[in-house]
Amino acid sequence: MVVSALRRPADQFENNIIPSTWSIQNIKDAFSPVNGFGRSLLNSLIVAGSVTILTLVIGLIAAYTLARLEFRGKNIVLGIIITTSMFPGISLVIPLLKLFIDIKWINTYQAMIVPSLSFALPLAIWTLTAFFRQMPRELEQAAMVDGCTPAQAFRKVILPLAAPGVFTTAIITFIAAWNEFLIALAMINKKEIQTANVVISQFTGTTGRDQPFGSIMAAGVIVTIPLVIAVLIFQRRIVAGLTAGGVK
Repeated sequence: MVVSALRRPADQFENNIIPSTWSIQNIKDAFSPVNGFGRSLLNSLIVAGSVTILTLVIGLIAAYTLARLEFRGKNIVLGIIITTSMFPGISLVIPLLKLFIDIKWINTYQAMIVPSLSFALPLAIWTLTAFFRQMPRELEQAAMVDGCTPAQAFRKVILPLAAPGVFTTAIITFIAAWNEFLIALAMINKKEIQTANVVISQFTGTTGRDQPFGSIMAAGVIVTIPLVIAVLIFQRRIVAGLTAGGVK
């Protein structure tokens, strides 16, 4: 992708591994006002960021409740939560499209955020529930003996210790929401609201009919960069979250 992005448009099909002539023309073409790629990056950030924040807020509360409270039917609730994640996205597009037309959500951010949230929450709740279960209950009990309320014990003691699991869940959720394509394609037809993945799929060449491989590769590299940066910054916490409980 990087090599193709840095070739001249006229050299896209040359056989050299290293471009004979380096050029940033493809990057300029990707950010052409006609494509609307710059705006689409902001839209992707809004959608993925909103999904990640909402997933963490709702998922943390639900997971802690399921991990700590004893109530009738808890295993059934967990089963239902994980079952909802098994539905293929393509099977939900038509019902969601009809629903969003009826409630006038077509061409809105929530038409992309809510479905992505429903796909991300089951995995987040399941992961965080298993993480909270590994933490001894004595931590909260000791905090409450020292004067904390249950909410304060969760916020001041449990949440900092759960940081690796929270970061892991956040990164996985953000990547899934950032890469989401099907719902964004089906629910949005206004250029101003489309996400980067949808806009890239609609790139046209100089004639409007040819395929601009160079600018598509350049846009693909640009879309990948935020994910790579996020993983590099938080890699230690991600590894800690994925391996927590593996060794006692």
